[in-house]
Amino acid sequence: MANTKDPFEFQEFEEAESLLEETRDATTINIDDVNEFRKQRRPGRDEVEEDLLANDDKAELLSGQKKNAPFWSFDYYQKFFDVDTYQVRSRIIGSVLPWRGKNFIELYVRRNPDLYGPFWICATLVFAIAICGNLSKFLVNLGSPNYKYTAEFGKVTIAATAIYSYAWLVPLALWGFLLWRNSKVMNLVTYSFMEIVCAYGYSLSIYIPAVVLWIIPSEGLRWFSVVLALCLSGSVLLLTFWPAIKDDHIRVSIAFMSAIVVLNVLLAVGFKAYFFSSESPHQQTNNSSVVTLVQSKPHT
Repeated sequence: MANTKDPFEFQEFEEAESLLEETRDATTINIDDVNEFRKQRRPGRDEVEEDLLANDDKAELLSGQKKNAPFWSFDYYQKFFDVDTYQVRSRIIGSVLPWRGKNFIELYVRRNPDLYGPFWICATLVFAIAICGNLSKFLVNLGSPNYKYTAEFGKVTIAATAIYSYAWLVPLALWGFLLWRNSKVMNLVTYSFMEIVCAYGYSLSIYIPAVVLWIIPSEGLRWFSVVLALCLSGSVLLLTFWPAIKDDHIRVSIAFMSAIVVLNVLLAVGFKAYFFSSESPHQQTNNSSVVTLVQSKPHT
């Protein structure tokens, strides 16, 4: 009977047998096991992040340049609160230590202006003025038999309106003025609106310890702290804005710098005069009564 073999039956070759004999201890991998391992393996964190970045890059390439968020959205202002404690501390220290040739915006604010520090400095100053003003009034009238202490919460609203108006409206006016002068005179240093707001907000930090000293009922100490705070805050602002206006006409430069000083003086003196009066209401009533009697006295 003839030996018939199925032509489709697998046959081992001599070369394969010799290779298996030489590398018998080698590890063999089945392709089905590899596919099963790939299915069961979960992607790691790095691979997920790479996939997300790749998808973002593809989206930007397909849609073109990334669009900026509009200024009325929260996403636009989110970048102005991206600061750490070290940056805020260094900016506060730099705002109370003026040195010749030191530009606050160039050294601390440029390319990364923030609103976190100015916002909380203004908020702290508002409550410090309101609380210390009430405490000062209580100490001035302490021991008066006809005085009854009542907290004046309206001072918080007045202080907030004055401080935030100073920290936002004045920088807005200065920014608009610098833009106008930059269109008239070439090669002037320009600052953005947020950089000016940042400089003005941090310049108010020196008034917080000064306001705390105003609690002490001593006019000499109060005026000394007012003058000291004015000199430190005003010097930082003058050193910061002088490079932006020094190449302009001399009259324009003098008027610009004088406006900065006058507004700073009005803010500090206004706080001292309104929130920390040296006379008690009883003394003010007696003084007004004396004036009324003198005016009503008939002339002979």
